[in-house]
Formats: sequence, C-alpha cells, structure tokens
Amino acid sequence: MALPVPVVKVCKTSPEIASDMVLPRYETLGAAGMDIRAFLEKPVIIKPLERVRIPTALALEIPEGYEAQVRPRSGLAYQRGVTVLNAPGTIDSDYRGEVCVILVNLGQEPVTINNGDRIAQLVFAPVTRVTLEETCRLSKTRRGECGFGSTGW
Repeated sequence: MALPVPVVKVCKTSPEIASDMVLPRYETLGAAGMDIRAFLEKPVIIKPLERVRIPTALALEIPEGYEAQVRPRSGLAYQRGVTVLNAPGTIDSDYRGEVCVILVNLGQEPVTINNGDRIAQLVFAPVTRVTLEETCRLSKTRRGECGFGSTGW
C-alpha cells in the first residue's frame, strides 16, 4: 500500500517580478531531488574559495514531520567546482522565509551564476525526533570510542 504523498506549498516571494520563473521540479521519474534555481537581478561571480548566498525567491510550507534538505548538484560540483557549503542544508517545517542557498567555489577559476541557473537540489524527508536521557554510562560496543578512520578507509 502506497503512502500518501505529502503536499508542500510554494510561494514566490517576489510574484511581480517572478511570474515566469520555473518552480522546483523533478527532472526525471527516478530523481530524488527537485532542482532549485537562482533568482538574481544580475549575475553573481563566485571567486575561488569564496562563498555567497544565492536567493531563490521561493518560500515553502513544509508539512510538520518533514524537512527539506538542500543538497549540491553533482554536475555543478564536478564540472565547475561549486557546491553547497553547509550540505545538506536543512529547511525546517516551521520556517516561512525565502529559501537561499550558500554556494562555495572550490575550483581554481571564478564561476558565474546567472538568473535561472540550477544551483542545488531539494530533497524532502521525514524527520525523526528523539528524547535525550542524560547518563554517565553508555552501553559497550566492539568499536567503543574509536573513530575518524578506525573502521578503515
């Protein structure tokens, strides 16, 4: 039995100038993420190792119990060295402001982002909340406190 498909409401934050903008969408039937586009008055040049906040002119109403993850686009990262700095960025269900994407240029050449460029992906996912219980005794495991490469490369 298929689960109901959650509905995410999307609002153009600048409807008077965003009438022809493309809303996020899945580009293929098997895509997990919806491509999200830059909404810019003029192109933005990202110098090597520089980070910028790119507006999208979109706000979301995400159902309670879900989040949107902002993830890099692999082609942009591989071909141009540009990725999402805080990947995955999280958009909480109670946030109603404009979605912006923090991009960083890890390449050696400046990269220009133009209005309408696909800059990231939105992946919607259920959220699991937990209750923390303070203790000084954690259960023992074979791995124990070994971390940072202790299980191999």
